[in-house]
Amino acid sequence: MSFGYQVLGFGSSATHGGFEATGGTIVTSGGYKYHTFTSSSDFITEGDAPALEYLIVAGGAGAGGGGGGAGGLLSATISAGTSEGTYSIVIGAGGSGASTASYGGQGSNSSALSVTSLGGGAGSARGNNGSSGGSGGGSGQDDTASGGAGTAGQGFAGGAGRATPYGAAGGGGGAGEVGNGGGAHVPGRGDPADGGYGGDGVNTYSAWATATSTGDSGFYAGGGGGGNNTSGGITAITPLGGAGGGGNGARANGGTGNSGTANTGGGGGGGEYDGAGGSGGSGIVIIRYAV
Repeated sequence: MSFGYQVLGFGSSATHGGFEATGGTIVTSGGYKYHTFTSSSDFITEGDAPALEYLIVAGGAGAGGGGGGAGGLLSATISAGTSEGTYSIVIGAGGSGASTASYGGQGSNSSALSVTSLGGGAGSARGNNGSSGGSGGGSGQDDTASGGAGTAGQGFAGGAGRATPYGAAGGGGGAGEVGNGGGAHVPGRGDPADGGYGGDGVNTYSAWATATSTGDSGFYAGGGGGGNNTSGGITAITPLGGAGGGGNGARANGGTGNSGTANTGGGGGGGEYDGAGGSGGSGIVIIRYAV
């Protein structure tokens, strides 16, 4: 598979026989050379490339009441013989957080080697569905609407909010599982004020995470937790974000949700009923090849 960009660029360099590549932060580990991009840049090759493996994670979404969906995650291998040239690497930004009466911001797409992963779907305002995206956003408190849809092969749907008796928001979807519904995320508990946990990301790429010192304990692309509703004086637990950088939802009355972790694609945590949601985490691109 070949690509036709021919643009000059600068960066760190690595060699592989007659092949040379520049761009990103370069490390060698476990028989592979890794190029890690945490901001937009270029990947520049000279000579016939070996097989290139890539991991592309888009920006996570911001939250309103519902948790923000994680950025889409894509990974595959491009056959040896990629044409030399310069390939633009785009790192998607995380979406902004918003009040529980508004939607958070959508995550932005990440792209590399002519492949694009989709930004996470925003956590919703009260009374609205979560937005679709790489992974879907959760719906808000006092809301019987549904979570947003994820994109097949990139991420999962967000969880639904709960309308009665107090209201609790749904968690954002992750790259590895759906976001949990409000009031139903702890088996045997089901407190109606508990926001749903965010869906976990994936740790299939834990070797990549270890080699490059990225990710969240080996995970990427976790959804944000949905916000609680404790305004009625009831006690709720912290709605955890999904493994992979998802921000926790707010627990306390009027509290702000936590933001997703940078360069994981994690979604932002939802705000408590009168609070604000957290922002999504930016994405990441990693390219590796055997040495």
